[in-house]
Amino acid sequence: MMELGIDISGHRSKSPVEFMNEKFDFVIALCDHVAESCPVLSGGTQRIHMGFPNPAAASGSDKERLMAFRKVRNQIREEVVAFLTKRGAQGH
Repeated sequence: MMELGIDISGHRSKSPVEFMNEKFDFVIALCDHVAESCPVLSGGTQRIHMGFPNPAAASGSDKERLMAFRKVRNQIREEVVAFLTKRGAQGH
């Protein structure tokens, strides 16, 4: 992410349970595991599944594995930007 100028060094993975009392319009699952295991959230939250491969499962040289992470990172960015653009065009 730092390659894109985004510092995530202070971030950590969080359990969906940490957000049970929060209200969201959308929850976007980026992998099949999360889509299947994410708890049902109340309050009209729309669940969206974008399903990307897990780059941590990639094999090969360090360079090949890095390329797998970059590929998935870029795919996620494209899909999320397209989603947000579509939502903005719909006035939501």
